[in-house]
Amino acid sequence: MKTTKLASVVAILAALVFTGMASAQTDPGVRSNTGVNAGQPLASVTASPNDLAFFQTGLAQFNEHQTVTGDNPGLGPRFNMDSCGACHSQPAPGGTSPASTIFPNVGPNPQSQVIANGIVNGGANTIPYFVFANGPVREARFPFFFDQFGNPNPNAPNGGVEDLFTVSGRTDAGSCSLQQPSFNIARVTNNIIFRIPTPVFGTGLMANIDDATLLANHAAQANNRLGVSGAFNHNGNDGTISRFGWKAQNKSLMIFAGEAYNVEMGISNELFTQDRPLPGEDQLGSGLPPSCLNLAGIGYPEDITHSDGTTASTVTSDVGLFNTFMQFLDQPTPSTTSPGGATSITNGRRLFSAIGCALCHTPSLTTQASKLTLGLGNATANLFSDIEIHHMGAGLADNVSQGGAGGDQFRTAPLWGLGQRIFFLHDGRTANLLGAIEAHQSNGSEATQVEENFDLLSPSQQQDLLNFLRSL
Repeated sequence: MKTTKLASVVAILAALVFTGMASAQTDPGVRSNTGVNAGQPLASVTASPNDLAFFQTGLAQFNEHQTVTGDNPGLGPRFNMDSCGACHSQPAPGGTSPASTIFPNVGPNPQSQVIANGIVNGGANTIPYFVFANGPVREARFPFFFDQFGNPNPNAPNGGVEDLFTVSGRTDAGSCSLQQPSFNIARVTNNIIFRIPTPVFGTGLMANIDDATLLANHAAQANNRLGVSGAFNHNGNDGTISRFGWKAQNKSLMIFAGEAYNVEMGISNELFTQDRPLPGEDQLGSGLPPSCLNLAGIGYPEDITHSDGTTASTVTSDVGLFNTFMQFLDQPTPSTTSPGGATSITNGRRLFSAIGCALCHTPSLTTQASKLTLGLGNATANLFSDIEIHHMGAGLADNVSQGGAGGDQFRTAPLWGLGQRIFFLHDGRTANLLGAIEAHQSNGSEATQVEENFDLLSPSQQQDLLNFLRSL
C-alpha cells in the first residue's frame, strides 16, 4: 500500500461529491476523428487563399515519399522512414504513431524478415526486433557508446538517433554499402531506448506563447507541496525557452522540421547541410564512406529554396513547407460528451486539477500577437502542458541528455488530442492510458505524489478522470 499522502489533498477529494456505483476502471480507448478537427488548418488559414495554398502544399510534401534519386531525391544514406506522414499519421497527418501497417509481413520473428517493399527496396536491411505490425513506429537511440569489448561505456554518453535502415541494396543507391546499427547487441547489453513521434497539432500556437507567459505560469505553480518543480530547456544560442521535442530540445518548428528531415530521412537541407552518419561514425569514426555521399547527384544541400519556382509555395523549401504546415495546424477539438457522458467528463476535469495533474499539464495558455495568421494571435491554446521539463524518475528515465534536459527529464507532453492516441509515453511502451498514468510514479519522479493521489480515488472517480482524458 502507498502510505505517503497529503492531508490537504485527502480533504479536497473527500469534499468532492460523485454519483454512480464504483466499478473497475478501464481505458475507454481511441475515439473516432468525427468532429475532432485533428489535422485541419486554422479557420483563419482556410479564409486566406494564399495561406491555404501554403498549408495544402505543405501537407502534400509532408505526406510525400522520398527516394534516393528521381522526382523526390535525397533519401538516405541512413533513414528511419521515407515520409513525415508515415510516422505522424494518427489520427490524421500531423498526428503521432499509428499502429504500424508499414511492414505488413512482420511476423513473430522480425529479425529474420528481409524488407522488400517500396520503402526499403533491397536485400541489405532486416527489420529490427522492436518493430511489429501492431506496434508503434519507433526510432532507436543508444544512451552510451560501446567500448572495445562491446559493452556500453557510462563515461561516453551517446544518445543520438541510430537510424533503422540504410539505402544499401537499393537499385538507386549505387555502390553505397552500410551496415545497420547493432540493435541486437544493444538489446543484450541494455543500451537501447526508443522514441515515438510527437503529434504536431496546435504547435503553431505553442510556438507563439511568449517566454513571459511561460515564466509566469511556472511561478504560479511554485510551492505546490506536491513535489512538482520543473524547469525550462533553453536554446543554446539566444538563451530563450525551447519547447519542441520530447525533451523540449528544439527552439522552433523550423529547426524541428530541419532536424527531422536530416535525422529521420537523411535529407540534407538549409538548416542541416550535410549527410548524417550514425553518432559512432561521425564522433568516433571517419564519417560516411565516399560511395555513400551525394547519392542523389544534385549536390548539397539536397533540399533548398527553389529559385525557379512559379508561386510562393513552390519556391519554398520542403523544410519551410513542413514548418508552415505545422504552424497552421489547428488544435484538436475536445468532446463534451464522449466517452462516458458530460457529467463524467466534467467530474474528471475537476479531479484532474484537484489531485495535482494540472500543475504540469496546464490546461491553457494565451498566445501573443501573430503576424502569420489571425488564428495564432491572442488565442487560447488548450495544450494541457507547461512546456517545462520535469524529472520523471527511474521508471521513465532513458539516460539521454538533450540541451539542458537530463536523462530522466521530459517535457510535459501536451494532452490535446489524447483521446485519439494509440500509444503513450515517450517510447510508446503502453497502449493503456491507465498504465501511462501509473508509470508516472517511480523513484525520483516529480509526479509520484500526484500519481498516488490518483490511486486514492475510487474506481468510479478514476473512470471519470480517464473519460475526461479521452475526451481531449
